Amino acid sequence: MTYQHNAPFRADVVGSYLRPAELKAARADFEAGRIDEAALKAVEDKAITELVAKQKSAGLHVITDGEFRRAYWHLDFMWGLQGVRRGTAPIQFKGSDGTAVVEAAGVVGEIGGENHPFVEHYRFVKALEDENTIAKQTVPSPAQTLFVLQQGIAEDAANPYADNDALARAIADAYIQVAHDLYAAGCRTLQFDDCTWGAFVSEDFKDTVFGVDAKTVQRQYAAVNNAVIAAMPEDMVVTTHICRGNYQSQWFSAGGYGQVADVLFGEENVSAYYLEFDDDRSGDFEPLAKVSGDKKVVLGLITSKKPELEDPETIKARIAEAAQYVPLERLCLSTQCGFASTEEGNHLTEDQQWAKIALVRSIAEEVWPER
Repeated sequence: MTYQHNAPFRADVVGSYLRPAELKAARADFEAGRIDEAALKAVEDKAITELVAKQKSAGLHVITDGEFRRAYWHLDFMWGLQGVRRGTAPIQFKGSDGTAVVEAAGVVGEIGGENHPFVEHYRFVKALEDENTIAKQTVPSPAQTLFVLQQGIAEDAANPYADNDALARAIADAYIQVAHDLYAAGCRTLQFDDCTWGAFVSEDFKDTVFGVDAKTVQRQYAAVNNAVIAAMPEDMVVTTHICRGNYQSQWFSAGGYGQVADVLFGEENVSAYYLEFDDDRSGDFEPLAKVSGDKKVVLGLITSKKPELEDPETIKARIAEAAQYVPLERLCLSTQCGFASTEEGNHLTEDQQWAKIALVRSIAEEVWPER
């Protein structure tokens, strides 16, 4: 019997986990041609099955595959679309210690979402649900894909889209196809991971984005997300995670939510926001007053970037502070991001990872005893 509740949960997670050594070795062997795809899948299946057992033991109500079949939190999804090619980014983003992400994705033909590999990936996790858990599928948001694809990867690529509006419509249609295929596979919890808003909060994008008025771009990005959400069946819960970068314990941008709050919190039609709030880069809670309707907010107050455990009393005080802007009954708690947005993972051990999750759960049980 499937768990009867749905995301977000009082004690929640973003979705990615540190890859075990055996999986990292298998992926390296596959890239080097030492093992075939079937052998890699066998290792992935085993690692995911063991991961799900650990998530259940940790008392989580949500299970994911840890993104164990991906190299990147976002690019693998884009590479799985028709008309999209793997390539090198013309605009390279550098992490807080200077390390650049050089891989990207670009349009090389008509974009489509048929037979996306993530659907089969989801089916595997769905089969591991039990009466206490529900499987969540994470994907980069449509806006994130627009942000990447509008930058292109090669001058000689056959891009059939005349402008960003046409590209956005094609991306939305592809996502709708994938989302409906996920729904048919049993998915009822879809999370849009989205670093675009985390970029837009920075000084670099305060006034313009790629030479266009910032508010205009914000509304276009909210619109492409909303177009997909509007096409979802009524019982498909769509949430979003907003981040400022999580690359081997690095970050990419800084700034509070104030300059995106009107559009992000007021106009995007998700059910809940998973929001990064683990350090001063995220600003204060005041912009949460702009969260419209009965949307929920998952406070990412526990960092996944560092191994040190937060003080529970400090976290409880911060939850109380956030409750001045969003009622406590609409708040939840999680880590600020996943533990491995790329396969290299953040700089902590698996034991430290699970200690973070245990801390999230113990604090949530105190703050919301009914859970």
